[in-house]
Amino acid sequence: MSFQIIPAIDVIGGQCVRLTQGDYGQKSVYHNDPLEIAKAFEGAGISRLHLVDLDGAKEKKIVNHKVLERIATQTNLHIDFGGGVQSNEMIDLAFSLGAKQITAGSIAVKNPELVLSWFEKYGADKIILGADAKNEQIAVSGWQENSNLSVYDFVSDYVQKGAKYIISTDVAKDGLLQGPSFDLYKNLQKQNSGLNIIASGGVSNLEDLQQLKAMNLFGVIVGKAFYEGKITLEQLAQFA
Repeated sequence: MSFQIIPAIDVIGGQCVRLTQGDYGQKSVYHNDPLEIAKAFEGAGISRLHLVDLDGAKEKKIVNHKVLERIATQTNLHIDFGGGVQSNEMIDLAFSLGAKQITAGSIAVKNPELVLSWFEKYGADKIILGADAKNEQIAVSGWQENSNLSVYDFVSDYVQKGAKYIISTDVAKDGLLQGPSFDLYKNLQKQNSGLNIIASGGVSNLEDLQQLKAMNLFGVIVGKAFYEGKITLEQLAQFA
């Protein structure tokens, strides 16, 4: 599998937005129609999309289901979906609307039994573990809470129970365009051979992408750097 560029579309009120460090008060609206953005990514040869329902994350249930459905039915993108997937009903809804994988973030900390039941029902390859870290501790609930749980222990425990994919964001880096947390990913790799690690947060330029690719990670989520024009669609297409 080649290194995967995974653009992010974060949705509030049906619009494509970005938050800085998970702060709903620091919101930038980039486009009124997420589907148009998704089609642009697909047109550049990109095959995957990280779609996040930020309203859903707040409400603890999927809110922007029409956005997921439209992108799933009008593109061929492999969508991993997160935000509000916190019950059996919601994971069923996400998959029925066209998500190929879901990201289990706060729910993986707060209700591991439920997430492990999803491994059993859907297959562990369908569930991406969201391992967001602040000072190497797991951060939950939109990064508003610190769990006092080591990110390394958390991930290793899930890997022993079958986890195949993780997205790990260093909260301190997210949205600041100051470079990814390379050490975090190196340490996760050392402790969990064979785990598909997706880097997220801090990507600011093409060199960051090249360095992450050289680390043999599964992929990287690109958000603000693209929307702010630091990385172009043509540059992303080089990795497709």
